[in-house]
Amino acid sequence: MEEYWNPMVPELLVSNFELSLSFYVDVLGFSVRIKRENPDFVYLEQEQVQIMLEQITDSGWITGDLVAPLGRGVNFQIELSDLEPLIKRLRKAEVHFFRDLKETWYDIGEKLSGQREFLIQDLDGYLLRFTQHLGEKEKS
Repeated sequence: MEEYWNPMVPELLVSNFELSLSFYVDVLGFSVRIKRENPDFVYLEQEQVQIMLEQITDSGWITGDLVAPLGRGVNFQIELSDLEPLIKRLRKAEVHFFRDLKETWYDIGEKLSGQREFLIQDLDGYLLRFTQHLGEKEKS
């Protein structure tokens, strides 16, 4: 089977690479696809989701002051087939939920599209919205 590469993959600058790597792998359940040093960098994946982390350095990527929480004004939607294993790991690790688990139905024109979703912040404050698709239904 050919490896899958997403056409758009966010790369998040992190303040403590080893702590962030541990959080994304051990708590969030991502696996390492590529890892390199100088600067510390990792390409992570879980199901069809791919994300990159890189230690903050003077790399030329920085467009302004990096003030915590990082990523203000954006949330990253991460769709998984089943949220329950992740929720158990988050609770075990005592991770604070930015927004608790809820079911949401979005108007997509002729129908409604549903998902279970919750939000957390990673160690640098990036907002991660984990979702599980519930299918579509007719508007009532």
